[in-house]
Amino acid sequence: VLSEEEFYDALSGSSKVWGRFLKYTITFIQQGTSLPAPMFSRNDFSIWSILRKCIGMELSKITMPVIFNEPLSFLQRLTEYMEHTYLIHQANTSDDSIERMKCVAAFAVSAVASQWERTGKPFNPLLGETYELVRDDLGFRLISEQVSHHPPISAFHAEGLQKDFVFHGSIYPKLKFWGKSVEAEPKGIITLELPKHNEAYTWMNPTCCVHNIIVGQLWIEQYGNVEVINHRTGEKCCLSFKPCGLFGKELHKVEGYILDKSKKKVCNLYGKWTECMYIVDTATFETHKKNDKKASEDKKSSKQVFLNECFYTPGGDSLEVIPGSQLLWRIAPRPVNSAQMYNFTTFAMQLDELDKEIEAVIPKTDSRLRPDIRAMENGDIDLASEEKKRLEEKQRAARKNRSKSDDEWKTRWFHQGPNPHNGSQDWLFSNGYWDRDYSQVPDIY
Repeated sequence: VLSEEEFYDALSGSSKVWGRFLKYTITFIQQGTSLPAPMFSRNDFSIWSILRKCIGMELSKITMPVIFNEPLSFLQRLTEYMEHTYLIHQANTSDDSIERMKCVAAFAVSAVASQWERTGKPFNPLLGETYELVRDDLGFRLISEQVSHHPPISAFHAEGLQKDFVFHGSIYPKLKFWGKSVEAEPKGIITLELPKHNEAYTWMNPTCCVHNIIVGQLWIEQYGNVEVINHRTGEKCCLSFKPCGLFGKELHKVEGYILDKSKKKVCNLYGKWTECMYIVDTATFETHKKNDKKASEDKKSSKQVFLNECFYTPGGDSLEVIPGSQLLWRIAPRPVNSAQMYNFTTFAMQLDELDKEIEAVIPKTDSRLRPDIRAMENGDIDLASEEKKRLEEKQRAARKNRSKSDDEWKTRWFHQGPNPHNGSQDWLFSNGYWDRDYSQVPDIY
């Protein structure tokens, strides 16, 4: 993969890397950058008729029409955390713990970047559903499993193909409807382990909110504080995902700082979770903020137009780069047809690809084999709806039969236990999955 410097050199016509750039571009185009069918229009469907009785409620038990979905399972959506795995590899190459923290913090932000403009709801995984992804080009393999249905908990475990990192977690997405918006709070600890440095980092993702559910253009924001902790050194990165605010000035912005083990600020981070992250020294950052605040106060006397949230169309100004900043991460451009393909990234478009080679090795519980998701991806909304209903009824019947016989559901690839680094309740990989013996997996489809 081209470095950013090489990429821009190529754009400016530097001959020494042009051939490599062209080869990379052709390879990129040849990869999956489209789905079998474009998404359906939701203009003729009213979500208000479904949600009006659910204000303030937790939505995990509410059945939603398939038209509001995107053709991916939540297990596949979780896999999108791995799109920028190169940041983990970059962290591994550094001998300085602060430099590693910069990369890990950028990875934590990049992990939620694909949610930008993704207003479709992923399919709820069925109990026992799994999803695996092996990416030789990115140097990792991942397995995830739906380990609980009520509450819905999804566990995942990724590892470097060179045994150079382990990335794992369990997510319980609490969804609430607040009248104009749906809020998703992704409860659960995320852990990154770097064996080479004997280090483990933990954090929790920010809250995601989809606005204008009833009327107006749908738009997404992330907000909340994220604390990335290095459990070996005691260093921390404190990140603040800014709420939009009344006039949209803070939309998508992320700001933060890194503390060394003596709790001294060593540098500041800033950027947008939809675009990029930069690092800059603390003195320069604070001077910039003071000047920015003074400029804002000077504008207070000027006339301002009130933006009603209901009709606010977020565009957002491009990020102002502070002189002396260093780029940590920049998002990859989306395919030109992304808006017609559920606003998927190239990485997301490839998640449901199924060829004979993959089909020969995956278990029958893999999300790629779900008939409702496959029907929606192929553009058959009626079949997708019928299959979704059938699968949900099959799952309810199986649960009822277990309750009659006192059989307890047993997860296959994960077990419950304390997180080894902070002691919080977690779901941990039990190993065995990659042995490829799936003779005992349930028939859930």
